[in-house]
Amino acid sequence: MPAVHSRTRAGEALDAFISHLASRHFAEVTQRIRRHFIEEFIEHARLAAGTARITVGELLDPARVDAWLADAAAGKTRTRNTLHGPEAAAGINSMRVRIDSYNAFAEFAGLPDRRDSQPPADADQLTLAQADRLLRDLAARRPAYANAATALRTAAVGALVADTGRSVPDLAGLKITALQLDDPAQIELAGGPHPLRGTTVLILTRWLSARAEIIAELEGSDPGHLWIPVKPGRPRGGRPPVKPGLTPAAVRTLHAAHRRLVSHVLGTPLRPGALRGNPIDIAGDSPQTE
Repeated sequence: MPAVHSRTRAGEALDAFISHLASRHFAEVTQRIRRHFIEEFIEHARLAAGTARITVGELLDPARVDAWLADAAAGKTRTRNTLHGPEAAAGINSMRVRIDSYNAFAEFAGLPDRRDSQPPADADQLTLAQADRLLRDLAARRPAYANAATALRTAAVGALVADTGRSVPDLAGLKITALQLDDPAQIELAGGPHPLRGTTVLILTRWLSARAEIIAELEGSDPGHLWIPVKPGRPRGGRPPVKPGLTPAAVRTLHAAHRRLVSHVLGTPLRPGALRGNPIDIAGDSPQTE
């Protein structure tokens, strides 16, 4: 892999870096995250230097890297609000991905500098009020590029994670028959029924309406999977793509949608497990929201 010339403009080097990742078949979400954080680095360096242009050599000066990472850790580079407020420090996982992006870019540029990143940390645990706010945003304020049904499905999965304390793989195989949205609202899980909050019922109701429109295209019986793809799969072996609804959505599909949409809404990655901080108790009422 040829090194980037030190006098190359940083923006041009970033475009070449992303093209390199694409040529190596890195996932689109990885490419988008790498671009986001290196663009943040470039903008930080431009502002500090008081110039509209900056070269790779100027950008990758160790002092500039230190200044960027320090400001990022303190939340000073944030462009969106967070559930913890606009001035909250960056999360461990956010800084880890930021440093991984820098290391990959420095390697592409042919420089030996590498920064140590911390191991992945457990996701921040959200309060029930914070989880509700995030889930409502996912259901009501989908990103412009996102499919509305995907956003609703993501919010519905997250709502069940929050209510039940179960993981996405635990919930991925559910059937519609496991749901009871009338009073008492509950879901049948291994080990018995689990109550559902009003917020969850509203989000699930919206997802079921979107799901019904997708299933109607099958012109046949409903296979009954609660979580289904929202668009046809890829053609395989010369056969036409499978219509959405015939098979359940894969766990990796549910996880990928969560990462993509939550990162856009919050401006930082957040694992589904962060929603499990305060599941409701089957023997009592849901905890009080803030």
